[in-house]
Amino acid sequence: MSDLLIRNCGVLNVTFDARAFVLHEHDILIGGGRIEAVQPTGQADPSHFREVIDGTGLLAMPGLINCHAHVPMVIFRGLAEDVSIERWFNDYMWPLESNLQPDDVYWGMQLGLAEMIRAGVTSVADHYFFMDEAAKAVEKAGTRALLGWAIFGSGGREMVERSAEFVADWQGAADGRIRTLMAPHAPYTCDDDYLRACLKEAQRLGVGIHIHVSEEMGQTRASLEKRGLTPIQVCEQVGLFSQPTIIAHACGALPEDMPILAKHGVGIAHAPKTYLKLAMGTAPVLEFRRNGIPVGLATDGAVSNNTLDIWESLRLMAMTQKQAAASPEVLTIPEALTIATRESARVIGLPDELGALEPGYLADVILVDLKGIHHQPLHSQTASLVYNTAASDVRTTIVNGRVLMRDRQLLTLDEAEIVVRVRANMARLAQRVPNQRIQVYNP
Repeated sequence: MSDLLIRNCGVLNVTFDARAFVLHEHDILIGGGRIEAVQPTGQADPSHFREVIDGTGLLAMPGLINCHAHVPMVIFRGLAEDVSIERWFNDYMWPLESNLQPDDVYWGMQLGLAEMIRAGVTSVADHYFFMDEAAKAVEKAGTRALLGWAIFGSGGREMVERSAEFVADWQGAADGRIRTLMAPHAPYTCDDDYLRACLKEAQRLGVGIHIHVSEEMGQTRASLEKRGLTPIQVCEQVGLFSQPTIIAHACGALPEDMPILAKHGVGIAHAPKTYLKLAMGTAPVLEFRRNGIPVGLATDGAVSNNTLDIWESLRLMAMTQKQAAASPEVLTIPEALTIATRESARVIGLPDELGALEPGYLADVILVDLKGIHHQPLHSQTASLVYNTAASDVRTTIVNGRVLMRDRQLLTLDEAEIVVRVRANMARLAQRVPNQRIQVYNP
């Protein structure tokens, strides 16, 4: 007997060569945490499944992937508004994060995971502090995650060791749903020797690296002035890209950086709402794609985005790239959906496991309701996914064949308790003590 049958749904099919279409009236058969078959409705006997979900009128698609976030940062949502990126770091975020305690990360992670499950996000690459607590929250929520403990050079070598200890302890945990990597913050907060120390641990443990690089053009200019190298060239010079690497943002990537990124297969996490809000410019997604560099969608943290809604990132990516190119014909709907599915899976290192609804792939599936008034008349389901869909259109979220949300009801997390726990610490978390911060922003 198999585990789960999703009956009579539409199935989004996105190909590697950026074609997107919908298979109508199909069933998805799931067993052992993986997709067993996708076939026309009527061939499978429902009595052979432990659970059956009626997908009539719903569209099934791969669970969404958030390629770069600081999920527990939701506890600071709304506390750093209308400020420059320098003030955002120095006057707000890094002073606020000096208030963090491990329990804040546990409940903040649950709060963010609940928000993402509701939006159809099944996997996240997260980069934050006290990550043992974040991992416990992921284990409880039932989601998938690629976790790194963010560290600064000012934390000393003991933090490299602590981060590596976390990597070793949690790699493959939660039935394989949790993977880990090393997470130095950035080249401007970690000197070359510190980056090499992180690289050495990544090599020893056989894991990748997740780091902020060339977040905006000012950082690139500062690096060129100080060292004659771009931040991406610095990372290559210290050997960082010898391990699988995700770099967050890269809005300051230059043409000379493209061959480096392409040569090493570096993945880019693209979070366009943050770039708009902090006036960072935008990353050259079209040039990344022309060079074969994988790009995945991201939200960044909720203090620079305000939500963890990947649907917003999806449509903003498409529209900002059109604006930057002065052409509405670039970053087409099929390309956008490819980035949201297969390419995002490639960025987090699971190109043959996630990002598609095909036999053998992990059973991370969401069911989206396109019957709302904002989708009507529904001439194009793929266009509606990119430009119309709201997080609240996601009806059901499934990870590893396990239903985490059914008909908008969370099954693994207690939303009411999470909100009470987080609200109880609002006053403490919102304090900004003069000259007390975890780091100084000086690229």
